Amino acid sequence: MLLICLIALALRLPAFAADSATHRTEPIDGFRTTPMEPDGKWHVHDPDRPQPPVVTPGETFSQNAQAPSDAEMLFDGKDLSKWQKAAGGDATWNIRDGYVETQRGGGIRTRGKWADFQLHVEFSEPNPPHGTSQGRGNSGILINNMYEVQVLDSYEAKTYADGLCAAIYGQSPPLVNASKPPGQWQTYDIIFESPRWNEKGGLTKKAIITVLHNGVVVQNHYELIGMTDGINAELPWKSLSKYPAPHSPEVFIELQDHNNPVRFRNIWVRTLGKG
Repeated sequence: MLLICLIALALRLPAFAADSATHRTEPIDGFRTTPMEPDGKWHVHDPDRPQPPVVTPGETFSQNAQAPSDAEMLFDGKDLSKWQKAAGGDATWNIRDGYVETQRGGGIRTRGKWADFQLHVEFSEPNPPHGTSQGRGNSGILINNMYEVQVLDSYEAKTYADGLCAAIYGQSPPLVNASKPPGQWQTYDIIFESPRWNEKGGLTKKAIITVLHNGVVVQNHYELIGMTDGINAELPWKSLSKYPAPHSPEVFIELQDHNNPVRFRNIWVRTLGKG
């Protein structure tokens, strides 16, 4: 009887090996030598940080949403008159078929500034997809060139959790991965409240952000721990976030150039009421 059991076990071993090979864990890039986040659980851009659950968003949510009557249209598919280069001068990204596509040479930012605001942005990732991890359709919504909502092709694609699409880059992974396939139009609806300082330079209120990605809440009234690493000279990439010197509550909005051709359309902003 023992001999029969051993033979049966031997016959099953190759099947277990094949099954193990079939379900091999996908490698995730990242860093384990970066500073620890304030909660002491994960390194900045930690590959071991859990991936958020995947959620399939509805077919449509706010795609082509008309701007409310009190909103300012920032890009209507026709011109970039509300935008400028990061270094100054008119924005020169190419416009076609109602969208604008990122170009190498630096991002573009709004000429206007707002303190606490609601922002609507639509974007589309390159199709067919190209690259992996942070090289796959990378851009970002930069607020004052200090705070970033990541734009990335995270549809059936992995990277470190705090660098996924809709992450507050380097700080807060999205609650879920609500990405659509590349080539489809996606939406961000962002509510941002600027940080505040007192007259002595003490931080009295952290920046707060809520993000809906394709109609799904992915950042829920998140308090930023500081700036995003790697988007300005003050906080190098892979550094622990911190707040900058006091700045005005009024901030600009920037579309990041990260050497990937990401498309944007239908961008508008409205100032939040005082209540």
